[in-house]
Amino acid sequence: MQNISSEDIRERLSRDNPWWSGRPIMESNLPRRVYFDAFKALALNFDVRRAAILLGPRRVGKTVMIMQTLKEAVDTGIPPENVLYASIDTPLYSALTLESFLSYIPGAKAGEKCLVAFDEIQYLKDWQTHLKDLVDSYPNIKFIASGSAAAALSLQSRESGAGRFSDFMLPPLTFSEFVDFLGNEALVDSSDNRNPICDDIERLNDLFIEYLNFGGYPEAVFNKEIRDNPDQFIRKDIIEKVLLKDLPSLYGIDDIQELNRLFMYLAYNSGNEASYENVSQQSGLTKATIKKYIEYLESAFLIIKVATTNETCRSLQRERNFKVYLNNPSMRAALFSPVKPDQTDRIGHLAESAVFSQWQHSQGASRLRYARWRTGEVDIVYLDNALEKPLWIGEIKWSDAYGTRPDKHLKNIRHLIEKHETIEAAFFTTKTIGDSREILEKPVNVWPTALYCYMVGRNVTSDLSLEMKFGLANISEHTRKNREFTDTTEV
Repeated sequence: MQNISSEDIRERLSRDNPWWSGRPIMESNLPRRVYFDAFKALALNFDVRRAAILLGPRRVGKTVMIMQTLKEAVDTGIPPENVLYASIDTPLYSALTLESFLSYIPGAKAGEKCLVAFDEIQYLKDWQTHLKDLVDSYPNIKFIASGSAAAALSLQSRESGAGRFSDFMLPPLTFSEFVDFLGNEALVDSSDNRNPICDDIERLNDLFIEYLNFGGYPEAVFNKEIRDNPDQFIRKDIIEKVLLKDLPSLYGIDDIQELNRLFMYLAYNSGNEASYENVSQQSGLTKATIKKYIEYLESAFLIIKVATTNETCRSLQRERNFKVYLNNPSMRAALFSPVKPDQTDRIGHLAESAVFSQWQHSQGASRLRYARWRTGEVDIVYLDNALEKPLWIGEIKWSDAYGTRPDKHLKNIRHLIEKHETIEAAFFTTKTIGDSREILEKPVNVWPTALYCYMVGRNVTSDLSLEMKFGLANISEHTRKNREFTDTTEV
C-alpha cells in the first residue's frame, strides 16, 4: 500500500484553486449576502493576528462568501498563488495536518502576505489547537475557517483559541435579502426605516409564502429545480446530513433514529408550546435525553428554543414550558409539504418561525421570551438584560380579524402594559392591515406580518459594523443604554 503522494495532493489543490493557473476565482456573479462587507473587513484585516471563524448552518452561503472574500484579496493585490482554499472533509486530505497545506503556498515561509481558507474545519480532530498554532507561527498569513455546527465550533474556538479566533455568524437569508435577490427591492420603500411603505401588500404576501416554503437558502432562490424539489435539496442535502453526519460525529450520538424522530416531532409542532414532560410522553425518550438532543439541534442551527415567562415577565428559575421554532421555516415544507395561501393556521405558525428567524441575526435574541398566564398569552416579550424587566412586547398573527375588533385582539398586550410601566412600546401584526394607536400613552404599531418581517431583517442587518441590535421605538435614553436592542423599525 502506498501513501498519498504530494503530487496527488497538489493536483487536487490545483483543481480547488483554479486561480493558481490564471482562471477566475468565481465563474458566476452571485449576489453578496448583507454580511459580506463586515466579514471581509474581519477576514482581510492583516493588522490583527486572529483567524476568522465563519459559522452557520449548511447551505446558507458560507463557501460562496469565502470565495468572494478570496476574490477580493486577489483583486486588492495578494498574489493568486498565495491564496489557498481547502475543504477539510475532502477524503484526500484526511491524513494532512493544517500546517502541511502551507507547503503548497510559495510565499508562506518567505514572509509574503498570504490568505488560507479551511472549509468545514470541524472534521479535523482538535482543529482549534492546530489553527491557533498556525496563527501564532505565521504572522504574515491570514486564516479563515468555516463550519456548519455553529455552537460546537464556537465553544471550541472560545475555549482553545482565546485571543486568536474571531467568530462570525452567518444565519439563513433574511426575508429582505430574499425579496431583493429576486429583484423585488423596489417593492418596499424603506428609506424611512421607521415607517417602510409597501404599495402592493398582496405581492409581498405572495413572496412571504414563497419565503416560508424555500426562502432561507440562497441556492433555492436562484434555482427553480430546487424550489420544485425541496425534499431533495432541503431534507436530504441539508437536514439529513446534519442529523446523520454532523451531529453524530461531533457528539458521538449512537441512536440516530431517536434524534431524527425527536426532530420530526418538534418540526411538526413548530410554534406550539411544549414541555419536557409532554415531549417525553409523546416520543418515549427520557427528559434528560430530550434536553440533550434539543441542545444539539440548536447547535446545528436546526431549531430555535424560546423560554417562557408569565405575567410577571421575569425569567423563571425552573423551565417547565418552552416553544421550539424552526431555524429556517422552509425546513417544514421539505419535511412535510409546502404551505399554500389558504392554509391560514399553518402560515400563522410558520410566520412566527420566520419572525424569530430574523431575530437570530441579532445578539439580543437571547432576551426574547413568550408570556403565558392563566387567561392570556403574548407571543414575544423582550426582557432588559440587567433589570429583568420587559421593555417591549408583541404578537404575530396572520389574520385581519384585528380590523373588526381591535381592542379585543390587543387585550393581552394591554394587560401586560398595565402591569409593567417599563414597557414603552408594543406591536401587533396582521395579514394586510396597518395601524397605529396608543395604550396608556404607549405606542402600539400594527404592521402586516410580511412587511414587519421584511423590516426586522433589513434593520438588524443594516450596519453590521456595529453590534446588531433590535427593539421598539420611543425608548428612553436611560433604557437604551441598558439593553441590546434599539428600535422595532430602526437600528
